[in-house]
Amino acid sequence: MPKNSKVVKRELDDEIIESVKDLLSNEDSSDDAFKKSELMVDDQEEKDVDVEEGLDVEDERPAWNSKLQYILAQVGFSVGLGNVWRFPYLCQKNGGGAYLVPYLILLLIIGIPLFFLELAVGQRIRRGSIGVWNYISPKLGGIGFASCVVCFFVALYYNVIIGWSLFYFSQSFQHPLPWDQCPLVKNASHTFVEPECAKSSATTYYWYREALNISSSLSESGGLNWKMTICLLAAWVMVCLAMIKGIQSSGKIMYFSSLFPYVVLLCFLIRGLLLNGSVDGIRHMFTPKLDIMLEPKVWREAATQVFFALGLGFGGVIAFSSYNKRDNNCHFDAVLVSFINFFTSVLATLVVFAVLGFKANIINEKCVIQNSEKILRLLKMGNLSQYMIPHHINFSSITAEDYNLVYDIIQKVKEEQFDSLGLKSCQIEDELDKAVQGTGLAFIAFTEAMTHFPASPFWSVMFFLMLVNLGLGSMFGTIEGIITPIVDTFKVRKEILTVICCLVAFFIGLIFVQRSGNYFVTMFDDYSATLPLLIVVILENIAVIRIYGIDKFMEDLKDMLGFSPSQYYYYMWKYVSPFVLLCLLVASIVQMGLSPPGYNAWTEDMAMEEFHSYPTWGMIVCISLMVFAILPVPIVFMVRRCSLIDDSSGSLASVSYKRGRIIKEPVNLEGDNTSLIHGKSPSEVPSPNFGKNIYRKQTGSPALDTAPNGRYGIGYLMADMPDMPESDL
Repeated sequence: MPKNSKVVKRELDDEIIESVKDLLSNEDSSDDAFKKSELMVDDQEEKDVDVEEGLDVEDERPAWNSKLQYILAQVGFSVGLGNVWRFPYLCQKNGGGAYLVPYLILLLIIGIPLFFLELAVGQRIRRGSIGVWNYISPKLGGIGFASCVVCFFVALYYNVIIGWSLFYFSQSFQHPLPWDQCPLVKNASHTFVEPECAKSSATTYYWYREALNISSSLSESGGLNWKMTICLLAAWVMVCLAMIKGIQSSGKIMYFSSLFPYVVLLCFLIRGLLLNGSVDGIRHMFTPKLDIMLEPKVWREAATQVFFALGLGFGGVIAFSSYNKRDNNCHFDAVLVSFINFFTSVLATLVVFAVLGFKANIINEKCVIQNSEKILRLLKMGNLSQYMIPHHINFSSITAEDYNLVYDIIQKVKEEQFDSLGLKSCQIEDELDKAVQGTGLAFIAFTEAMTHFPASPFWSVMFFLMLVNLGLGSMFGTIEGIITPIVDTFKVRKEILTVICCLVAFFIGLIFVQRSGNYFVTMFDDYSATLPLLIVVILENIAVIRIYGIDKFMEDLKDMLGFSPSQYYYYMWKYVSPFVLLCLLVASIVQMGLSPPGYNAWTEDMAMEEFHSYPTWGMIVCISLMVFAILPVPIVFMVRRCSLIDDSSGSLASVSYKRGRIIKEPVNLEGDNTSLIHGKSPSEVPSPNFGKNIYRKQTGSPALDTAPNGRYGIGYLMADMPDMPESDL
């Protein structure tokens, strides 16, 4: 801005105000509505201050109390249950330590750039997802609505997982833990172990029968599980109380919910490293299998994990960053939060494999003892000869190495009859190769390992309290991705909207606490978010880079950050990220088409999971979830394209931010919408019929009027100017 721009600004403003007053003097004194508009113009002139001149302005939009609180909120949102039970599973499945290479590459290519993009647009425009994309291009306003729908779908089942964690947390205050041993069944003659538990394990039985009381199929509802219904209600009450005041209440809770999981993970890591067999688990995790790295599915799963680990497309990232000051260094935030997320995943993986190594060692010891006893019986029966056994072998205290030596000898000597002997190879690696993820890892494998810990109730309490906190941190961001855009757009009270949203979600969420509820959780997890979020983020990239303009966006970043971002982001946003996202979208569609749609159902007779295809109505629900999630995008586009709703008369266009102050513009515009000033002097301007017209930025002074919402406060024109730009950050 030139040095004398402030003087020119004031002179032009004085002319505008004088012009308005001249016009007012010709109006009927009883025109109260127009007098209010005069007061609005004068009041705005007195209070409006140029941000770029560095003057203070009262900011009515809520703001974070500190930068630390904001960082913890973003970390709490991005670091969730997937870091604990999805990332370790992908490492185990996709080559151990070799999996970290494609993950890091894709984090740099799509993770950090897209995370930076969402942080930047939220911070610059200071609105939720609906307002941001409607502001950039009204035709793409459906992107924000699609984000809200996806957030709602995810919140429905994600809070159920928190409810499960609350149930296990409440059951952990007893010794021994209730899932430590199989229950006994008594009849008239004798007592025996529950057959379903004997066929599986104590922790598996407790999860499926005691906790979920699961039905045998999706179609068999079985009624509500009242224990889980109460836990779900408690989870929604916790979320509601934490979110009811917005970031003023949730921000303070972030100090505990975001930091406590790290304390627990570090405690588990230290304790796990002291356990027998933990080193075997960590060695197994970091032993790279480089040949697997060349498989396309490894890169697809790494890209998907990067995508969902940072919470891209949900709207929570945009919502949290919208409460920042415009000069906040969001580039630093993007890099910091992304790498905190990555190192948290690595830390959780170390903990998981240390504990799984301990568990595998215990199972391996049992295997050695059982098969050693079987060898002794075969020796007594004469099926095996004593000369086959090395002299130094002592079966009363045999080690895993000695057993494997005997096993190899018997296998070579009795090659033809070996299968009939029924001996098993007891290898720790075989147990560690059994990939376990999701609820199976948290509520079955991990709980079984903790039963062997000294002071197992304490560790169980800590573990499930950690899961609750991880879940709540992600839920805060997910709910914020729903509440903030709606409050910004429709100007409803946040407290009322939060309570209504939580109540509606709880009652819809009752389908997840039926006896068949676990199958619905799987359905929503597979179909409600993956493809819709990919489409949303692709459209976000296109909206900023193509519709708004990459060059203009880079200039806005320079103005906001105080320095020019690296050209690396320019090429990532413009070329690489859209290409990678499109490839990921195509790969996900192909994978979904090749994989038979279905779920794993628990069969009581066999005490194991069995794959079931979805019934016809189940397939309709799956398809409907994807369609409803992305439907707002074409609907809003067609409504705007065909001008079915006037942009200036709807609620979407009636709210704007002026340096953090929310301005509610009057609607129901009437009268002459021609230009009031157009650079003419007051005497040259005719006296139109004003009615309830509002004033808007003057197009006749391009040197100063650089923002469509008139942020420099230099003159206003009537609404609905045809040359009015649709968007400007």
